[in-house]
Amino acid sequence: MEAMKGVADRPEPRDTYRIAYIIHFLLGAGNLLPWNVFITAVDYFGCLYPAGHVEKVFSVAYMTSSLLVLVLVVSRGGWSSRLTFRLRMNLGFSMFVLSLMVPPIIDRTWHSSGSHGAYGVTVAAVLICGLADGLIAGSLIGLAGKLPKEYMQAVFAGTASSGVLVSILRIVTKASLPQTSQGLRTSAYLYFIVSTVILLCCCLGSNMLNKLPIMQHHYRLLSVSDDPLSSGQKLWKVARKIQWPAFGVLLIYIVTLSIFPGFIAENLESKLLQDWYPVLLITVYNVSDFVGKSFTAIFVPKSVKRATWACIARVLFYPLFAVCLHGPKWLRSEAPFLALTFMLGLTNGYVTSVLMILTPKLLPIAEAEIAAIVMILSLGIGLVGGSVLGWFWMI
Repeated sequence: MEAMKGVADRPEPRDTYRIAYIIHFLLGAGNLLPWNVFITAVDYFGCLYPAGHVEKVFSVAYMTSSLLVLVLVVSRGGWSSRLTFRLRMNLGFSMFVLSLMVPPIIDRTWHSSGSHGAYGVTVAAVLICGLADGLIAGSLIGLAGKLPKEYMQAVFAGTASSGVLVSILRIVTKASLPQTSQGLRTSAYLYFIVSTVILLCCCLGSNMLNKLPIMQHHYRLLSVSDDPLSSGQKLWKVARKIQWPAFGVLLIYIVTLSIFPGFIAENLESKLLQDWYPVLLITVYNVSDFVGKSFTAIFVPKSVKRATWACIARVLFYPLFAVCLHGPKWLRSEAPFLALTFMLGLTNGYVTSVLMILTPKLLPIAEAEIAAIVMILSLGIGLVGGSVLGWFWMI
């Protein structure tokens, strides 16, 4: 108690130029950037592997491996407790960088020779990216949950901006070169190189974070006040208390991932937009998801029950997409699908943010962190469930 009081009595350093906030934002964006890089390059991978069901395979490989590592990270008795935050972040971003270097390298050296192994290596790179995602997400969100709320907000704002950043990057690189097979591949190389540079900046930022005086102050507070979560029984006790919002966030991502990106990228075609169509659909989704997550800064409903019912109502996207695909000719045009994709992303971002904000507040402060962990695990299970369902759900 005396040690804790002594640390708490020290004046808190200033976050000069809000550098700590900016780094947390950058790390949040970097955490989801590789996933967005792989799925937004659907035109490139579709050209290389036309029979590979690229988006559906990528989703299953990435989400499953990410969930596996996330479970290990949030297990306080697991191997992750023996690795420092800095080491886990460096390891995760190193895996990200190496994985993003794989597609352009094997395209240049292996795929051009006609080998069928190139596709398998690309999927393996996606799987490694998923492992890194689970490592970084569990570490970053776990630590941010113990810091002042502005840092958690910065992390989620960063993740929300990642899809928009990648979509803009893909559109710029694709539009800047001739619309030929070679132009497509060259634009993809540039796209992966720029993305890798951004991840290297994230790695640099994660190492700078530990040296900031304000972060050292917070770490000292945590070192004397941290009370490791008792495992198993307490986790399940909290899970039972928030079972409905946890089910809601799970259902959100089952619905979303069974439609996006697999169905949107593989099952829809446009004679007018051609290979731009899936890129634009993914961009519309990312922008609307960002808008939805940002809107919680303006309005958050007070009822978790209503938010959970909104999650259940999103099941209506299944018949709506079916009507647009098989209904009257005017519904089978680009505009209705763009509108539905916008609503899919908007509701995904907004309802997810609402549940993640409100649910921990249902419980005492001592159980709030565990509630956040339960919600993250539910979200991860929903991602895996939705990506697997995308293989079997056919409109």
